[in-house]
Amino acid sequence: MGKQLIIAEKPSVAADIAKALGGFSKEKDYFENTDFIVSSAVGHLLEIAMPEEEEVKRGKWSFANLPAIPSHFELNPIEKTADRLKVLTKLIKRNDVDALINACDAGREGELIFRYIVAHSKTKKPVQRLWLQSMTPQAIRQGFSKLKSGEELQPLADAAMCRSESDWLIGINGTRAMTAFNSKSGGFQLTTVGRVQTPTLAVLVEREDKIRRFVSKVFWTLEADFLTPEGNHYLGKWFNPDWKKNEADPDAKADRLWTLEQADAIQQACLNQPAHVEEESKAQQQQAPLLFDLTSLQREANQKFGFSAKTTLGLAQSLYEKHKAITYPRTDARALPEDYINTVTETFQQLQHYGHWETLVKPILNQYGIRPNKRIFDNSKISDHFAIIPTPQLPKTLNELETKLYELIAKRFMAIFYPAAEFLQTTRISRINNLHHFKSEGKILVKPGWLMVYGREAQDDDAVLCPVDTKKPVQTDSIEVNEQATKPPARFTEATLLSAMEGAGKHIDDEELKAAIKEKGLGTPATRATIIEGLLNEKYVIREARDLIPTAKASSLITLLRGLGIPEMFSPELTAEWEYKLAQIERGELSRPTFMQGIVEMTQRIVGKAKNYDSDTVPGEYAVLKTPCPECKGEVRENYKRFQCQSCSFGFWKIIGGRQLDVEEAETLIQEKRIGPLEGFRSRLGRAFSATLLLKDSGLEFDFGDPTQSDTPAEPVSSESLGPCPKCTHDVYEYDNAYYCSQTLQKKCDFRFSKIVLQRSIDRETIHALLHKKRTPLLDRFISSRTKRAFSAHLILKDDASMGFEFAAKATDEKAEGTAEKPVRKKSTTTKTATKRTKSV
Repeated sequence: MGKQLIIAEKPSVAADIAKALGGFSKEKDYFENTDFIVSSAVGHLLEIAMPEEEEVKRGKWSFANLPAIPSHFELNPIEKTADRLKVLTKLIKRNDVDALINACDAGREGELIFRYIVAHSKTKKPVQRLWLQSMTPQAIRQGFSKLKSGEELQPLADAAMCRSESDWLIGINGTRAMTAFNSKSGGFQLTTVGRVQTPTLAVLVEREDKIRRFVSKVFWTLEADFLTPEGNHYLGKWFNPDWKKNEADPDAKADRLWTLEQADAIQQACLNQPAHVEEESKAQQQQAPLLFDLTSLQREANQKFGFSAKTTLGLAQSLYEKHKAITYPRTDARALPEDYINTVTETFQQLQHYGHWETLVKPILNQYGIRPNKRIFDNSKISDHFAIIPTPQLPKTLNELETKLYELIAKRFMAIFYPAAEFLQTTRISRINNLHHFKSEGKILVKPGWLMVYGREAQDDDAVLCPVDTKKPVQTDSIEVNEQATKPPARFTEATLLSAMEGAGKHIDDEELKAAIKEKGLGTPATRATIIEGLLNEKYVIREARDLIPTAKASSLITLLRGLGIPEMFSPELTAEWEYKLAQIERGELSRPTFMQGIVEMTQRIVGKAKNYDSDTVPGEYAVLKTPCPECKGEVRENYKRFQCQSCSFGFWKIIGGRQLDVEEAETLIQEKRIGPLEGFRSRLGRAFSATLLLKDSGLEFDFGDPTQSDTPAEPVSSESLGPCPKCTHDVYEYDNAYYCSQTLQKKCDFRFSKIVLQRSIDRETIHALLHKKRTPLLDRFISSRTKRAFSAHLILKDDASMGFEFAAKATDEKAEGTAEKPVRKKSTTTKTATKRTKSV
């Protein structure tokens, strides 16, 4: 009998599996014993792409080449992990390997990673599935005793591939179509869209629109200080007991008065008057919050510690993989399996030895008990994974941030096994002349229950009302009239945006779709952090303190999609429908070809809407600038593409250099004739740059801060010469924004080299090597403006003093691997001598 190859998602997991099973010897990229070989991917190793012969080389941003719908998808190795793919392919094809075990993360993405590797290798060897919820040695060994068949997980694999391919089709075609539309008037404006990214952005833009349109209203409240016969004081707030909620006026509240005259009249009528007191006390209970899923954990960590969703996910992954201290974090469940009581008991037996938690854990083990409870143990509330809880393995060497997150998870876990907190809620109504009513509320903590876990053993005095004899009147000692104003909706933080993404389906009318998105929301717990980071990276959103604020570019995109009539690109319905159908695929109720045919039709419809729109502008809600036209003093209005005077020809484009100006920037530009320096511009080749914008009679112009244009020559950053100018042999120095020849200051030379090339910073040492040796060492992290992929190259100095790239051609492999559906284009099997080729910067 041959060996079984176990493929994990990450090297650390492979090492844990080898350690749990035991008896392995360590090779360079894998572990091996008499029965098993254990190796791993490093996340995704392959990505789907258009077949090479069908991909458009030039003009892909043109409507002429849209929609881009491949006859099949090819699987391309991801360059930075290509070596790892070669290792796995070689192991899969070993003659002594007769079966594979998928040990990638238990979920849709883990299934996709493994299935793509298998498809690339073209193997027909049988597959089994390891499904792990925890990374402790015991859990791993138990998982191997309950392996699932590959056929059993085929519906999950189909759903995963459908999600991947449909995201590609909608994302690529939507992005190219919106970019083509926005670039019709010249220039290039990259406009990215995505199935989850864009509806999430629409949530932010809608909130910002409400904030912008909000008109604050002044109102008044009254607060009375009452004096009891015993000499005690308590406060009461005036309210109208007959008030009823009015949906048409959300600002109206029972304690608000809308004129100062009303407030003053009540104050005068009540001051120094006796009040009769009625009081009611009710016992209340408050249960501990549910266990964490990933979204609620990210939300709580953002509120308590300011962690971004990305940071929380990274810390949770470390606690799971590296420290084995928590269960699988990428979960959307908040309950545990019904047969998990013994494991929970074992976990608490270990937790009592962590820090000073013995006094918190012992009551759970000895007094409250661990028994069946549907709030905690419920199989019906679990899909692929259960709630995030500690494992029986205590962490030993956590850093500060890991400690904060671990204790947040562990305390939530302990709290849910404590009894409910008990309060005595007191409501006191003080009536003056039976006309005016003042409410006082107090809460007394009777039994702390689960609040003990968080250090709440006593009630704050401020929350307790002083005693009063309701048979005796109290005196109205003083009354304050307070002027206040209504506030606009709060901007989203990562915590509140995660909640909005999770509950994005609540306004969907279709009950089936609402049920589908109720389970998933926008994105999944594992992807929401990436979605938010993507919006930040694309400059659709900026972060100020903890607030997430959509930019003008974001508002423009949502305006465009609304104007083109493509609601499926920005409303939750698209995600809801997809999640509903993907769930059907996972259950075997819908076929993969049927789903993908619907996606192709949707892609064609989206591209057709943009391609056939017969106007350069689109309808929307646009601003009127406060600053008048500088030429005729007329009104300047915003439209989809321009800021334009309504009385003369003055105006300028909103988008310049791939960057969109917002209204405030346009105001400044008109008033001061310049603004900047601003970031986020892009050249025609896609290179990022910064510049100041100047408003001139001929239109907008860039000012790059060239020292020759300054009234006072700029000073170099350092007096140290970096080398001879390749044009005039004088010295080259570093300035704030670029490297210049010293003769540039006297306008005798124009040599200039940017500090950023294809999104990569160029430091002093690199320029020194370039000027002295005409060639830099091999540099990495350049980002291709065409493919958006990272690459490495040498910078070279040509004979004409221009810059270029130099690439070393790679020796090709013996054979390129293919996909599951159709073979990929084969590369030459001839090994060539490495040659050099250059490309101008």
